[in-house]
Amino acid sequence: MASQNQQEQEEKKKRPSKEQFREAVKIFRFIKPYRLQFIIGMVLLFLGSIIFMAFPQLFRDMVDTANGEGTYGLDLEQLGVALLALIAVQGVASYSRVILFAKVSEYGIADVRKALYNKVITLPVVFFEKSNVGELISRLSGDVEKLYNTFSVTLAEFVRQIIILVAGVILLGVSTPRLALLMLGTFVPVVGLAMFFGRKIRSLSKARQEELANSNNIVNESLQGIQTVKSYVNEWFEALRYGKSIQTSVHISMKYARARALFAAFIITILFGALFFIIWRAAIMLQNGLISNGDLIAFFSYTVFIGTAIAGLGNFYTELVGAMGATERIRDILNESGETQVQDQIEPLENISGNIKFDQVHFQYPTREDVPVLKGLDLELKAGEKIALVGPSGAGKSTVMQLLQRFYTWDSGNILLDDRPIESYDLQRYRNLFAIVPQEVILFGGSIKENILYGKPDATEEELIEAAKQANAWEFISKFPEGLDTLVGERGIKLSGGQKQRIAIARAILNDPLILLLDEATSALDAESEKLVQDALDKLMEGRTSIIIAHRLATIREVDNIYVLEDGQVVEQGKHQILVETNGLYSQLANLQFNSI
Repeated sequence: MASQNQQEQEEKKKRPSKEQFREAVKIFRFIKPYRLQFIIGMVLLFLGSIIFMAFPQLFRDMVDTANGEGTYGLDLEQLGVALLALIAVQGVASYSRVILFAKVSEYGIADVRKALYNKVITLPVVFFEKSNVGELISRLSGDVEKLYNTFSVTLAEFVRQIIILVAGVILLGVSTPRLALLMLGTFVPVVGLAMFFGRKIRSLSKARQEELANSNNIVNESLQGIQTVKSYVNEWFEALRYGKSIQTSVHISMKYARARALFAAFIITILFGALFFIIWRAAIMLQNGLISNGDLIAFFSYTVFIGTAIAGLGNFYTELVGAMGATERIRDILNESGETQVQDQIEPLENISGNIKFDQVHFQYPTREDVPVLKGLDLELKAGEKIALVGPSGAGKSTVMQLLQRFYTWDSGNILLDDRPIESYDLQRYRNLFAIVPQEVILFGGSIKENILYGKPDATEEELIEAAKQANAWEFISKFPEGLDTLVGERGIKLSGGQKQRIAIARAILNDPLILLLDEATSALDAESEKLVQDALDKLMEGRTSIIIAHRLATIREVDNIYVLEDGQVVEQGKHQILVETNGLYSQLANLQFNSI
């Protein structure tokens, strides 16, 4: 009960205010390039609706003409021709309107999707850490679909029903004023009840969408981590988790269905009951000679049109308000401050040597503000040097790389590139200086060629092959029947760990970075693959400023400097042999790995 009251309070807060309405209307900027088609479509909509409302007048005059009481002085044949002409005009108008609105909605929504994706792809890493990506994708796709329905159908039908309602009331007021007043007095409370049902249905629809998004998120997580699921034989657990979510969704959906069923019953009993009451009164007026047979038919037709319009307005109003809620999330994302802009050409930074310095850097992750990660970190490397970061898990090694790439803003201290604060550089041009080879390589689901070209999309075939050879990848690539066009599968699932690492190295070689980041790039490989990958990495590091995170100390014996991190600080620094002899943390780690030392 408490949760229901809380949900009702949230719904009250989210009922569209004038300010929210003004904000929601801003989404229509996406159809601005197609405003001519939209305006013409609206004109055709108005024309078609007015023609539609003329039909009852023709029906009335046909009946009255048949009784010798015609109003326009036309015979039945002429009235039939006029009716056919109006039907033809309305058919052309309706066809043209649908085509025009289709163009507006398809192109407009395509622009929304592109703008939304372009914004999301440029948002900082913190945004994705605070958002559930699976739910985000699910909700955004659903929200955009609602917006599409609004542009293509809902808005036009809402306006159409308003035109029919207003025109019908005016025509009834002119032809049968007493019946018109009776109808208005009966329908006003009915409309109020329809609005109440509309709000309730919208609330349940939103809850249903949220639960479906949660179910989709479970599917997304379990399929992305399918190897972990199968390794721990947890298919039953995932099936149970998904089943519970679906059961909750079904429960909410049934409440939603009951609300819709109650609304349907309301339409049948209350709305049509009111309609039949008005028709009954009209029949009495006909019996008393206050209206003609044609007037009764026209009144009956207009009453049906008006009743249908009122019922439709309730539905379309609910859909429009739902669409306003859907645009809120879209607008929130579009209004987020992106850290970069989408551009295909990035001018490289010139005259950069590659000297890097961390000076008393303090940092804690925005999602874990109560846990300091770096506590006054100092480290330095000269251009072309190779340094290694060593230490227990949680010491801050990966954080150093993330801060260097400006994924986060540190709390205090300075990070310098060539004695200049890194935040003073243009972000995209700055990041273009780096290439990273991570422990867990993420490949895209295309071909080997497309994955290597990710480092330099405009590279030639010769450059690509040369990069693959330097990465010791060409040997296994050339053995595949499709060669470079071999599909790697989702996240590179068709390739071995060593093959994925060498493709990542080829990608980095093609990128030709000034600064190289290696995050435990060989820790998960077998001995043979490690030798091939390490050889490729040695070629890649030649002449480049390189930072290596390594747990396997054998891979960093020859680096220029080793920084030993513990609890967010540098506790030891020096070359491998010197650190082994100091009997400190590095020596302890080395003894664990090299029993002979």
